[in-house]
Parts: sequence; structure tokens; C-alpha cells
Amino acid sequence: MIAVLMGGYSAEREISLLSGNAVYKALLESKIDCFSFDLNKDNLDDLWKIEFDKAFIVLHGRGGEDGFIQSKLKKKNIPFTGSDAKSSSLCMDKAATKELWSKHNLPLSPSIVANIDKTLEPITFPLPWAVKPTLEGSSIGITKVTREAELEPALKTAFEYGDQALIEHWIEGDEYTVAILDNQALPSIKILSDHDIYDYHSKYFSNKTEYLCPSDLNQEEEINIQKIALEAFNLTGASGWGRVDFILDKDRNPYLLEINTVPGMTSHSLVPMAAKASKISFEELVVKILNG
Repeated sequence: MIAVLMGGYSAEREISLLSGNAVYKALLESKIDCFSFDLNKDNLDDLWKIEFDKAFIVLHGRGGEDGFIQSKLKKKNIPFTGSDAKSSSLCMDKAATKELWSKHNLPLSPSIVANIDKTLEPITFPLPWAVKPTLEGSSIGITKVTREAELEPALKTAFEYGDQALIEHWIEGDEYTVAILDNQALPSIKILSDHDIYDYHSKYFSNKTEYLCPSDLNQEEEINIQKIALEAFNLTGASGWGRVDFILDKDRNPYLLEINTVPGMTSHSLVPMAAKASKISFEELVVKILNG
């Protein structure tokens, strides 16, 4: 019996429910015994009352991608999909992930960390800046800062989601993403958004957001971005499946943005899109993740 864990209590709850229901339906269609469980802050004990052999984690954001549910399942000796608690916690923290990647000379835009209770260090890289919470996904709480006067309100927005924020040099360019499945990089996807920021609405609800898969990269660029994605993924200790996001600047140089250890599995989601380009159906993708 498979428990499909969805919902949760992060800012991405709505998307997790959409993803979870899609996974649950795919497992049923694949004739796999399963049940869905809408996790919240108060019902974890109810989950342990149900006998199941493995958990399919479709919890986005805090509680699902930060190692919390992974550590709880491990204590119960219940296997689960995706990355373990340690790597999940690391990947959820954008600042810690960038620090690790920088030690291995992976391509990154310059950045500094802002803490709510500490004086901000001087910012030595030019405007514009991206200001984002270190512990949120789906572009929640992100602001583009084009003038120094905009920094304080941008930090205020980011601090609504935690005590730490990341200030990065904003790379003007095109956004790409590379899905990872069973230690293989899938075809890259180019994201064409009608918003300056590929934000929450653009990701999940806008019909104006366009996706190119396979993308417009030539063979050399594709091999390079897949190689970087796989290295970035493996360095964090992530496993099973995930997604690595990039910006390519006007000179086609790739810069790592972040890593997702429980990416979306909705009708607008990118991992299923990349899988489809590799001739993997949604149902096959779900079973591969389950068995990974």
C-alpha cells in the first residue's frame, strides 16, 4: 500500500493538492494500491494509524521539501520517494545550496544573505537585484529591485516568510529548467513567461506562459546544461528525482538558480513535460519515481 502525501501547510499547499491528486490518480490507473493523505500540522499521528509500505511524497515547500516528513518516515522505517532528510533540508535552503555549489565552482550569480536581526553587509554587485526568502519555493516572496530605495520593502516582503533572505544579482536572460530522473538529466525546457518574474501565477495558472521542450539550445549547450544540472543535483546528495533551474544570460552562459526536490506534478508542471519529451508517459513517470 502506497501513501500519497499531499497538501501540507506551506505557502504551496494549493499546488501540492493538485500535484498529489494527479499522482494518486496515476497510481490508481497503474493498478497500484494507494490512498491519499492530506497532511496538516495536526494529523500526522493519524497517518501512523494506517498501514502502508511506502510514501510517495508530493508535499511542496516546508514540511515536505525541508526534511521534516522524510525524518519522520525514516524514524518509522517507512521508505519514501525522493531525497533523504539531510539533502532535502539543504536543497530547501537557497543560501546554503549556493554556498555548497560555489565551493565546486558551479556557475552562480553573486549574492549575499540578509538576516532580519543583523546589519546588512554592503552589496558589492550591481543592480538590479533579486530579493527572495531562502526557504520558499514557487517564486513566493520574490521581488526585483531596480533602485536601492526598493531594497527595504523587498526585504520586508521576503521576511514575511522567514528570518533570512537572499539578495542576488539579477541576471537578465531566459529561464530554463532541467529535470532529473533516476540519475539521468531529461531534455531541458525553456520557459517563456509574460511576467518579468516567472512567478507563482505564471508557474501554475497562466495560460500565457509558454514552454519549449525540447528547448532552443543547440546540442553543445544542451549537453552542458544537463551536465551542470546533474552535478548540482548530486553534490547536494539529492536522489530519485528533482528539477534544477537556470537563467541563461544574453551570451548564453548558464547560471544556477535553485534545486527542487519535490517538483510540481500538475498539468502545468515541468518534470512531466520533460518526461513526455523522453517518451515517458505521466503514469510511467509516477511509477518510475515510486520505484526510484
